[in-house]
Amino acid sequence: MPTRTCVLFHLSAASLLLGASIGAQAANLAFLNDTPLAYMHQRDNDSIKHAVMSALNDKKDGESFTWVNDGTGNSVKIDANITMDSTSTDGGRTCRALGVVLNAKGQSINLRPNFCKVGGAWQLQKR
Repeated sequence: MPTRTCVLFHLSAASLLLGASIGAQAANLAFLNDTPLAYMHQRDNDSIKHAVMSALNDKKDGESFTWVNDGTGNSVKIDANITMDSTSTDGGRTCRALGVVLNAKGQSINLRPNFCKVGGAWQLQKR
């Protein structure tokens, strides 16, 4: 049977390791603080979502357009180059892949969302 000192030592060591790993994980995510996503507000999200939904319905594969967050009330200028990559159909389901390069404050991030619809609305697909 382990002694009380041995048990306390193991608990202390486990606590230190857990604390260090939580701190490391938080530090590893700090790079997200300077990505364009960090500067986006709800009105920016709503505006770009509207632009993407319109493009899914109206743009052809290979077509690109630029979205800018003018009029959203955000003091940080954010823009995105959105390219319709490909469309596929399987039965009554239509899917579209697109590329989004989002830019803000000298930083950019590349996103590759896929959307599908059966009948009505486009739905973002989880990977």
